[in-house]
Amino acid sequence: MSTARNLSRRASWLVAGAAVLFGLAYATGDPTLRYVLTGGGLALALVALALRLVALSDRRREARLGAQLQSLVGDDASPCFTTDELGQILYRNAAAQARFGETASATLVGALHEQFASPSAVLFRLQSRAANLGAAREDVVTRRGHLRLSVHRVAPQRFLWRLEEFQDRSPTGRGAEGLSLPMVVANKSGVVLFSNEAMRRLLGERPKRLDRIFLQQRLVSGEEVQVQSAEGPIRAILAEVDGVGDRREIFLLPASAQQEADEAPTDYENLPVALMKFGADGLLRGANRAARDLLGEGSLAGVSIHDLFEDLGRPVGDWLADVIEERLPAGAEVLHVRRGGEENFVQVQLRRIVERGRVGALAILSDGSALKKLEAQFNQSQKMQAIGQLAGGIAHDFNNLLTAISGHCDLLLLRHGREDSEYSDLEQIRQNANRAAALVSQLLAFSRKQTLKPVRLDLQDVLSDLTHLLNRLVGEKIALKLTHDPLLGPIRADRRRLEQVLMNLVVNARDAMPEGGAIQIQTEAVAMDAPQPRGRVLIPAGEYALVRVSDTGCGIPSDRLDKIFEPFFTTKRVGEGTGLGLSTVYGIVKQSGGYVFVESEVGRGTTFELYFPVHEPSEAETPVQGEEARKLVARKGEGVVLLVEDEAPVRAFASRALRMRGYTVLEAENAEAALKTLEDPKLEVDIFVTDVVMPGMDGPSWVRLALENRPNVKVVFVSGYAEEAFAEDQARIPNSVFLAKPFSLSDLTTTVQGQLH
Repeated sequence: MSTARNLSRRASWLVAGAAVLFGLAYATGDPTLRYVLTGGGLALALVALALRLVALSDRRREARLGAQLQSLVGDDASPCFTTDELGQILYRNAAAQARFGETASATLVGALHEQFASPSAVLFRLQSRAANLGAAREDVVTRRGHLRLSVHRVAPQRFLWRLEEFQDRSPTGRGAEGLSLPMVVANKSGVVLFSNEAMRRLLGERPKRLDRIFLQQRLVSGEEVQVQSAEGPIRAILAEVDGVGDRREIFLLPASAQQEADEAPTDYENLPVALMKFGADGLLRGANRAARDLLGEGSLAGVSIHDLFEDLGRPVGDWLADVIEERLPAGAEVLHVRRGGEENFVQVQLRRIVERGRVGALAILSDGSALKKLEAQFNQSQKMQAIGQLAGGIAHDFNNLLTAISGHCDLLLLRHGREDSEYSDLEQIRQNANRAAALVSQLLAFSRKQTLKPVRLDLQDVLSDLTHLLNRLVGEKIALKLTHDPLLGPIRADRRRLEQVLMNLVVNARDAMPEGGAIQIQTEAVAMDAPQPRGRVLIPAGEYALVRVSDTGCGIPSDRLDKIFEPFFTTKRVGEGTGLGLSTVYGIVKQSGGYVFVESEVGRGTTFELYFPVHEPSEAETPVQGEEARKLVARKGEGVVLLVEDEAPVRAFASRALRMRGYTVLEAENAEAALKTLEDPKLEVDIFVTDVVMPGMDGPSWVRLALENRPNVKVVFVSGYAEEAFAEDQARIPNSVFLAKPFSLSDLTTTVQGQLH
């Protein structure tokens, strides 16, 4: 119903209401009620008049629109309609009356319900687009051909529809019934619109959907398909031609009876590239000589890709199916070869192929064992690096805790003599804190972030001084033998850490020989003219000092050799070892610029080889014998110390320790607070004691800013990380020294005193 008609009907009801109110006003005797009823009647009459005027305006507008439509599409050869927002037909031209009848359905959906399936959904979709964009168009497949629907928004809530019909001139009609080839016509959704007599006879019924005819979902013209016939699955070649609109015209061609035989041509057999062919079911169709040689001896008849290869991530059959169905592009994977007992990998590149209508995959094979080995080495390197970063971070935090524990313990020991009952308890706390510090030092050694003091060393002297201690470590059941090369050159390393490396290796060798045996330590001068590959690394050319530690113990299984340098990995029982010995060896040797290798055979023993670069000293460099000769005697201190430390317990201990020695201490919890304190030009500061790693600005950064206005101030850097972590920053700061955490009360005060005096 049009808007004007609705308005006229409502106006009539309002006029009737006004007449009733006027009648009641005339009949009543109450003046007040008469005025109210009369006013109400007048109001209804005015509203009715307004509605009549609006309806009249709508009629004129619709009349003008109708006249315009009549002049525009009245003589159009294609059926045209105008509808409101509900799909009610308001106008139809002569072609529409001739095609659908003048007394057809009042809605466009009703007029088109016999032309194609689900007209309501199509019309709603097109009308929604036209309401937003102004126009829309869509081609729809019908039983007679296809229909092009066009819609335009011509006025608010008014739509003009135009229908163009295209008659089907393809073989779908009566001519297709006489074809001997089975054929169907379907829309893009897979609904069968037509099937000829040959197709119905083949299937034994009239198909309704394509998935009833074909076993596979993906249909490609020119490829072999499986058809579900009345007598069971049969093979056929699919041929598809483009139909009118969105229709698909599909024909079935007979498949060759000789397709089951895959006879490889001579050039395929003798190609120097390893090639294999697989069917869509995963079965091997053929393999040339190079592929058979690569996979080893044995028959390949009747095997599938799953029997040949094993993927490390997902089933290889799924990968093959994805490539054949083109869900994934052609690509390469490194696969493990199931045939044979040894670890064998091949790189397989799959590519989709079609031979005689049959879909399959061509596999190009190449030896992937070297690539897989390189990948394993990279993964191991990444794992060791990640473990090292974790160990270094944990060690840094523990060093802060241990500094606070041992420092406050030192403060308590100053107030308690040996005769006090609490002295022994405090001494136990201090000793255990030192043991924890040693454990943290081992973690830092593995992560190569410990503080080393490298000096020029003669390995022969180091081993000679260590012989007595090593003999005590191995016991009476084990013979220890040392052999030196007189041509051995000096090295540069931390003497105490190098001794720790040798003791760890000797202790491990002793534990591997519970019934006794022999340990041999050899030194050898090695000169390499060219880089030498060894294990997973390449040793640069140069002169090296080699230390070889061999035993005749139980040996290490091959599956554990790659794990022995990892922290906390141990084969000993609980309580017999921490699993940090060899990881400490690895870290110290690496941080000293050397290399460590291990060879072992179960039942025959193990050999560790340590390579250290030979160090040629400069003229100004002199060897250092033993500990530093310079010893400072603690005395009363004088001066102002600016202490910058973000850890409150460490700051509290350091502040008390320095004040006890007579220093004036100014505290700051971060670099920003320290710079704020130094803004006072009257403040005199003699030395900065600062942590290196802090939230916000780090230690070297704020010290450089402060020294611009105070160039003569001395600096002490403290950190739980190694000195090498910021060695370049420290080198650019004059009058600075480094103090590693955890430090004792004596270490702190002695370092400050040494800087000031």
